[in-house]
Amino acid sequence: MPAITASMVGALRAKTDAPMMECKKALAEADGDMARAEEILRVKLGNKAGKAASRITAEGVVAAAVDGTTGALVEVNCETDFVSKNETFQTFAQALAALVAARAPADVAALAALPLSMDDFGPTVEDVRKGLVGKIGENMTIRRFARYAGGGALAHYLHGTRIGVVVEYRGDAVAAKDVAMHVAAMKPAALSSSQVPAELVDKERRIAAEKAAESGKPAEIVAKMVDGAVQKYLKEVSLLDQVFVKAADGKQTVGQMLKDKSTTVAGFTLFVVGEGIEKKSEDFAAEVAAQMAAAKGG
Repeated sequence: MPAITASMVGALRAKTDAPMMECKKALAEADGDMARAEEILRVKLGNKAGKAASRITAEGVVAAAVDGTTGALVEVNCETDFVSKNETFQTFAQALAALVAARAPADVAALAALPLSMDDFGPTVEDVRKGLVGKIGENMTIRRFARYAGGGALAHYLHGTRIGVVVEYRGDAVAAKDVAMHVAAMKPAALSSSQVPAELVDKERRIAAEKAAESGKPAEIVAKMVDGAVQKYLKEVSLLDQVFVKAADGKQTVGQMLKDKSTTVAGFTLFVVGEGIEKKSEDFAAEVAAQMAAAKGG
């Protein structure tokens, strides 16, 4: 079995908020496989070990540029929260959003090669990025972007500079803006249950099956428990099935609200700064190592 290091325990705890010794046990049971260890913790601790999706693990900003049916959402990362508030850094991110909307680059590499001049740096985006790294004294990267063009009207919402949403729709603009705000708050995984990524559904099914098996009930009851858990999960992460955050009765779903407003949503993009990126913390790793050593000695 591979050695379970303090940094591995620290990384798993950062993703799950589970107790350190539980993280160590899960990693040992999973032979060091981080993804499997996370699943083991979900089985043992339920939703207490599922906070990774809302955790901010890197710094930076999300910028948007929307004009009619054309728009873009861009995430640019940096090392510290201090630099994420830097006006020059934010201007750079906004310039990238405008470039993506106007020039439709195929990927981040193509975006980096587009022409841009800023703060006496250029003539390309990559030259500006390198120049700003030297000027500000901190590394920065263009992580990802999404672009919409011509498929329908666009609504967007920025929650500060850390969460950004673009919604493609037909119908009522106010309803679409409300949906964008709902997405920022509730973070659905897909528009409808049929569009939830298969890997997410499979993961939830495995977790539900392991939890149901521990009940000791007959196989047919276990199967129904698993199916029920998966269906509940799909409703929780599907935009159209989620309870609308502004629902007066606390029951109306987003889908029902849109129907009432004669509005349809074709798709959406949600960017949360740093989502899925691990932030290094040497002090925390040292703390984990010390507590593991103390536990071993005890």
